[in-house]
Amino acid sequence: MDKPKVLIVDDLIENLISLEMILESFDITLVRAMSGMEALRQTLNEDFALAILDVQMPGMDGYETLSLMRKRKRTKYLPVIFVSAIHQSDLHIIKGIETGAVDFIPKPIIPEILIGKVRIFLDLYFQKQKLNHLLKQLEKNNKQLDVQRIKAENATRTKAMFLANMSHEIRTPLNGIIGISKILDEETNLNQRQKELTEILSASGENLLNIVNNILDFSKIESGQIQLENIEFEISDVIFSIVKLLKFNADKKGLDIIVEIDKDIPKKLFGDPLRLNQIITNLINNAIKFTEKGIVKVSVGIVKKDIQNIELIFKIIDTGIGISEKGKKKLFKDFSQTESSTTRKYGGTGLGLAICSQLTTLMNGEISVNSILGKGAEFWFKLNFEYNMEKKEENKLRDLEIPKNLKILYAEDNPINQKVTLLHLKLLGFNCDIANHGIEAFEMYKKNNYDLILMDMIMPVLDGIGASRKIRNYEEINKITKPVYIVAVTANTYSEDKQKCLEAGMNDFISKPFNRVELKIILHNAIRD
Repeated sequence: MDKPKVLIVDDLIENLISLEMILESFDITLVRAMSGMEALRQTLNEDFALAILDVQMPGMDGYETLSLMRKRKRTKYLPVIFVSAIHQSDLHIIKGIETGAVDFIPKPIIPEILIGKVRIFLDLYFQKQKLNHLLKQLEKNNKQLDVQRIKAENATRTKAMFLANMSHEIRTPLNGIIGISKILDEETNLNQRQKELTEILSASGENLLNIVNNILDFSKIESGQIQLENIEFEISDVIFSIVKLLKFNADKKGLDIIVEIDKDIPKKLFGDPLRLNQIITNLINNAIKFTEKGIVKVSVGIVKKDIQNIELIFKIIDTGIGISEKGKKKLFKDFSQTESSTTRKYGGTGLGLAICSQLTTLMNGEISVNSILGKGAEFWFKLNFEYNMEKKEENKLRDLEIPKNLKILYAEDNPINQKVTLLHLKLLGFNCDIANHGIEAFEMYKKNNYDLILMDMIMPVLDGIGASRKIRNYEEINKITKPVYIVAVTANTYSEDKQKCLEAGMNDFISKPFNRVELKIILHNAIRD
């Protein structure tokens, strides 16, 4: 790995020499520039790990130089430390941070401070280099996997197209066979023997059509071509339309179909009634097929319900042949039935339950069975639905005035970040207390009735995650009815970090650097909750 290069920019040669002497212990290459323009030229051809940039320079000052750097792709994310003698006003520091600097060191420079900060950024640079090397290795190793993935996707796509084309080709003559057999049966004067033959012809055609439909649906699900709808429907309409359709088959076997629907289920639900119909139809069809006497019962009940969502459990219960423990393991698998004798006696492809399972999974639900061999079966599945509800007056909430006496605590160990946030809040008309670490934040919280805590994730003594857990634990022990609104403030934006914050009891998440608009949204959310 090549030595990292550090750009040092100052219009005085003695200052450059001083920087070189301070940093001589590092195994780095120092590159000088005596003006902003020269610094920009150096960055055109060289990649730097860090830049140390003087603010006061003739011609183009440090602020202007960094602004131009940030507009270039090569230096957009280059860490830059400002050094300057003009640090008496917080505005100079804030301007430096807002321009894009990662830190601000006042002159005269204290060598230990500069060395410590440079070491941190060099460590980050080395970590980045290692990560880039690993990523290149991973990319190289994944090339072959990508080739195999593309082949598999092409094979799946080809299979799906083949099945779709074949289904279409088979359906065309089947529709003719079924249609003609029904016309013969219903519109011509057939004798009893002829009627029996046309019924056999029609039933055989419909069974074959059902197999073709299942194969096509299976292919669509497997290739990800099924798109779920979210439309309004009534659960009772779906259930009773299926029962009406299948009652003829049940009557032929002398079976009763019983329906029980919980009266507390909202009349209007939102979801995909077509796919729900498909699952229930398959399960009732199976129940009728494998039951010789007794009943088939369909029940729909509530698992849980809130103001907008409801989870329902659907049960299809029969008094049929039941399923052995060995047979249960084969259920819901592609082209599988519980026993080979089942296929011979009852027919079918074994695709129906596989489709039910895949559709349920696609709808973020679950499906299973309870059964004892010879004592019937209970197939059940759970699905979530939205239901009709009155909309809250969200516009009024958006227009809520934020009270100026809102009590805010900011837990942050970095003085510059403290000042920047305090200034943002001051410009919005709010005051704020400061805690330098998590323990201090927890102690200040206990003494003051804060409405909002802005909590940095990484702090000495105790970090933001630990402090938030202590606060939530304290609230629980003391039965505090209105918990404080805690917002994570951090430079980490990965989903894992956000998840950790939420798990620790935080209410929201804001990423550094944030602006006043984002801060105002947080203030709104704090008073809304």
